[in-house]
Amino acid sequence: MKSNSNSGLVYSTDGGRMCPGCRQPLAACRCKEQAVPTGNGVVRVSRQTKGRGGKSVTLVKGLALDAAALALLGKQLRTACGAGGTVKDGVIEIQGDHCDLVMETLRKHGHQPKRAGG
Repeated sequence: MKSNSNSGLVYSTDGGRMCPGCRQPLAACRCKEQAVPTGNGVVRVSRQTKGRGGKSVTLVKGLALDAAALALLGKQLRTACGAGGTVKDGVIEIQGDHCDLVMETLRKHGHQPKRAGG
């Protein structure tokens, strides 16, 4: 049988599920602490309808924040717009065309947003 460096313990009766990254029990996983913000610091606000059945969403990309801070900012933007939305892969999506309101709110929070797209 070949030894594979990617193979490892998946479940232990002591600690339960194991993290594939750091090979520790999920309760003691160190991968969450090492999460690096993925944004480049240039905040871009755009409107998109592609793949959404003609419905428009406002996208906010490029925020250099960790996952918790990004989720909190997404919540504040959704509240300011009075709309629903989500945070996916470092991008905040807000339902509807709220580009101007989102840009104002981001300026109040200390970011320098730029309008992207048309």
